[in-house]
Amino acid sequence: MTHIARTPLSRRSILRSAGAFLALPMLDAMQPVFGRQKLATPRRLFAICTNLGILDRHLYPAQIGRDYEMTTYLETLKDFREQFTLVSGTSHLEVAGGHSAEFTFLTAAPHPGTASFRNSVSLDQFAAERIGHETRVAALPLGVAKSGNQSLSVTPNGVMLPAERSPSQVFRTLFVEGDATSVEKQIEDLRTGRSILDSMAERSAALQKQLGGADRDRMDQYFTAVREVERRLLIAEEWERKPKPKVSVPAPKDGEYLMEQLTSMYDLAHLALSTDSTRLITLMIRLDGFSGNTPGVTYESHNLSHHTNRPEALTQLKNLELAEFRQLAAFLTKLKATQEGKWTLLDQTQVLYGSSLGNANSHDNKNLPIILAGGGFKHGQHLAFNKQHIETITAPAGVKSPPAAKSNDQGNLCNLYVSMLQRLGIETDKFASSTSTLKGLEMAG
Repeated sequence: MTHIARTPLSRRSILRSAGAFLALPMLDAMQPVFGRQKLATPRRLFAICTNLGILDRHLYPAQIGRDYEMTTYLETLKDFREQFTLVSGTSHLEVAGGHSAEFTFLTAAPHPGTASFRNSVSLDQFAAERIGHETRVAALPLGVAKSGNQSLSVTPNGVMLPAERSPSQVFRTLFVEGDATSVEKQIEDLRTGRSILDSMAERSAALQKQLGGADRDRMDQYFTAVREVERRLLIAEEWERKPKPKVSVPAPKDGEYLMEQLTSMYDLAHLALSTDSTRLITLMIRLDGFSGNTPGVTYESHNLSHHTNRPEALTQLKNLELAEFRQLAAFLTKLKATQEGKWTLLDQTQVLYGSSLGNANSHDNKNLPIILAGGGFKHGQHLAFNKQHIETITAPAGVKSPPAAKSNDQGNLCNLYVSMLQRLGIETDKFASSTSTLKGLEMAG
């Protein structure tokens, strides 16, 4: 019998049509026919910061280690119990200043908010310098906010990179190319209901014939995801262009919707990661100014974070944060459902979720809430460190800072960042104020 050897698809294979392209997800057909078990799939990082803290009473269990009881917030992630680690008691050395610490969540630069403050390189940009050349987009800073373009990403020179806040623009940047005329034609096609996939129908059909059953299933999942993102973008653009009705009642507060923005950004992040368009993404969730359109939430988010233990405010804040956790759970579900070789995209993607505030009510920057999911670690545990392991040291402007406290520096959040960098395959034992890797967090085989 004569065996016909298929030519494997290039890892960077794309589907093209006039004015547009789509990068393909990882397929078995992209691996050498006789070497599929040897393929090293790429590792990725997605760092998320919600800027107004997380209520610790609904997050942290009383138990440490593996046999902890699921709390209200963690219940939303129960399907991933063995695929995430909860970390409590960590902080950044010499970082205080309340809300100003938003700028240092991924940098750990000391004394934000002071006149002499100078930021330093963020975790994603540190990684991008070393592995960013391997993808079309070295790193992708995203942002959800009522206004402004604040991001978590900072260059080695201390300059914040502006966050991408427009889902449609991100989609165009990642998946549409060509001259100005063809790009506008493709966007117009989208607006009239013509999918990018429709223009690639013949090529995609021909490609499907070359694929095995598992690859065809992955392509179907991928095309479904593309169409869903297109649908959401079209709905958003359509509403922007419709005339607004006249009403005789007072205008409601804050007409922009937080959860819809989060859904779009998570969908785009999933597409960007699954197509290997980038391996490094950050998402700044700036809650200030948002209110309404989340069940059980009517107060403005920043005011809710300063709840002063008022029962009604605490209830609404719990509802808001639960909605955020459900969004995170939906994103993890998509990663887990996306196969990449013999692994899932969740296996290959470190998802860091946390906040720059430990207690927003008191502007406390200690005991930062941290969850690390996926990415090839031994998960399923609650790692707890001494909440008072760092004495916050704030030097007056122009005065040289005294040395940081050295007691139990295993609670240094930068130690986690070193563990994450090493898991990305980056050879380093130092990032910002780190002293080692994070104690108790081990890599999977």
